[in-house]
Amino acid sequence: MIELDASSLLIEGDNLEVARRLPDAAFTLIYLDPPFNTGRSQARQSTTSVRSVSGSGTAITGFKGQRYERIRGDLFRYDDEFEDYWGFLEPRLIEAWRLLADDGTLYLHLDYREAHYAKVLLDALFGRECFLNEIIWAYDYGGKSKRRWPTKHDTILVYVKNPQAYYFDSTSVDREPYMAPGLVTPEQAERGKLPTDVWWHTIVSPTGKEKTGYPTQKPEGILRRIVQASSREGDWVLDLFGGSGTTGVVAAQLGRRFVLVDQHPDAIAVTRGRLNAAGLPFAVSAADG
Repeated sequence: MIELDASSLLIEGDNLEVARRLPDAAFTLIYLDPPFNTGRSQARQSTTSVRSVSGSGTAITGFKGQRYERIRGDLFRYDDEFEDYWGFLEPRLIEAWRLLADDGTLYLHLDYREAHYAKVLLDALFGRECFLNEIIWAYDYGGKSKRRWPTKHDTILVYVKNPQAYYFDSTSVDREPYMAPGLVTPEQAERGKLPTDVWWHTIVSPTGKEKTGYPTQKPEGILRRIVQASSREGDWVLDLFGGSGTTGVVAAQLGRRFVLVDQHPDAIAVTRGRLNAAGLPFAVSAADG
């Protein structure tokens, strides 16, 4: 078992094995940004039943129930490529459910080609009543197709452990400019508005100071909004696909503790460099350490 004390952790190793060694209900916020294609076959893992808790105290059948198995089977028959991807992602989401605190929130950041499948399956896995939002992160950068509408958005699915007890504080989130400031008072325009479920935010600029060179790096502004809204100072934040370390950098800057996991040495090196350069405290561990 991996003990969580005062120190944030950067762990190099297989994220599923690490997740299974983390304590139950330890994290207020879990952010997952999995790869679209893992590039290798994944072995199926046996799992145990989980249950979603409703506000009335009545248990709702979780992923092992007949309804979930039927939905999953229907989707597998519909798209034979989906089974490989979900075979990789499903056990990690099961662990995420276990690791979430009762007031915790999961943010699953997905490619648009998988989001609709994942939404249906997460409804069955977590419970449909635990779905909070579908966030659209919209940006305008890169190539433009002339044969279809250019794809310029990501989807972030948001699910909570307990729909009656989850933590959410929109007042702490950085505000954004009004798109039509002339329609509001000068005071409102100066203050800005609270974000909706559509987030207009640029990608990491190829020439900006935030750029690390890591190919799937996400902008700090997107993670800052997530961390501000769905965790408090001192809470634990988990990212099983640590990548360039943006989640850890933002969490530490906002006074949260974090666990970042990645199997790739380049990701670990980039993350260590960012955290050290920012003077943010953390400890490094191997998955078998």
